[in-house]
Amino acid sequence: MNKEEKYDLVLALTEQMKEYGNFYITDTSDLSVAKINDIRRQCFQSDITMKVAKNSLIKKAMEAAGGDYTPIFDVLKGSSSILFSKSATAPAKLIKQLRKKGDKPVLKAAYIDSAIFIGDNQIDTLIKLKSKEQLIGEIIGLLQSPAKNVISALQSGGNTIAGLVKTLQERG
Repeated sequence: MNKEEKYDLVLALTEQMKEYGNFYITDTSDLSVAKINDIRRQCFQSDITMKVAKNSLIKKAMEAAGGDYTPIFDVLKGSSSILFSKSATAPAKLIKQLRKKGDKPVLKAAYIDSAIFIGDNQIDTLIKLKSKEQLIGEIIGLLQSPAKNVISALQSGGNTIAGLVKTLQERG
């Protein structure tokens, strides 16, 4: 790979890091070409983009993308593949599914909306992550609940409140 090709790859990785906002770095070393192709096919089916790049180029792309990726730099050793997805949990689910058939790919690190997860022991945590939309929906539901209760009480007890107000007026 010449200098211009490396520059183009770093530029492409940088753009994908900015576009997706989520990426996983995995260890796919010692896997056969057939196994790597199978992983690529499953990534495509799950709407995940997989790239294989040298660690130094991944590091340069992170530096060019901005943000604080320094904790990830320590895991950039050996062979690395990078998985990009709009969904924060899709790559973790795919990795877990693939691990049922073998011991690879191994999660090195994940970057999810500015949060960094280091190590393969984070797979279950990453699978359980909720998207921004899901969290907003839950918050809206929680905020609506008390208002709905008050409105419901007023509607069901409307006659009682009207009777109470009328009684108080007659007293005065």
